[in-house]
Amino acid sequence: MSEQLSRKLGYVFNNPHLLKVALTHRSNNEENNERMEFFGDSIVNMIIAEALYNQFPRAHEGDLSRWRATLINRETLGELGRQFELGHYLHLGLGELKSGGAERPSILSCAMEAIIAAIYLDGGFNATRECILRWYKPLLTTLSAAPTHKDPKTQLQEYLQSRHFPLPIYDVISVEGEAHNQVFVVNCIVQETKMTGKGTSRRRAEQEAAANMLEVIKK
Repeated sequence: MSEQLSRKLGYVFNNPHLLKVALTHRSNNEENNERMEFFGDSIVNMIIAEALYNQFPRAHEGDLSRWRATLINRETLGELGRQFELGHYLHLGLGELKSGGAERPSILSCAMEAIIAAIYLDGGFNATRECILRWYKPLLTTLSAAPTHKDPKTQLQEYLQSRHFPLPIYDVISVEGEAHNQVFVVNCIVQETKMTGKGTSRRRAEQEAAANMLEVIKK
């Protein structure tokens, strides 16, 4: 099983035990991936920050920070975990298995950070950097096509502030589905106007609602 995952990750471990620990949730064993998750978070932030710094030599700090936040969050790392089918390899406690933890974005994203730490501990910085840049290449390429790349919530807030309008209010209307497959429905309210957005997280639902609001108020 670990060999299959190594092929998907594009990295062969000299010490397979590191990968096993990285895949072990705290619900399963005392020797789990929480410490690796902490370490991996710092590593991926540093490598992506370096990549953005080099890719956008004229970008301001604010743009670089927004890009990094777009690339490193629970949704993006969780999606990477799904691409590698991490759910098949995770070591979870019985309760997490029954509740669908193998597909939960929070667990997948933490496991990805732990795997990053495991690669660093096993092969060093250069090996880790090579893996992360390869995994993130499609997303980094997308950024190059959108120089401003401000998310809809930021665009909406700046648009309203520039015209001295009240800031938007976001209201969660409902949360549907199982714990591991939820759909959030959120209203974005600006004065008397209300627009709705849906997403697999509250953040995504708010972004869609903000995008819908921008379309309306700019007409």
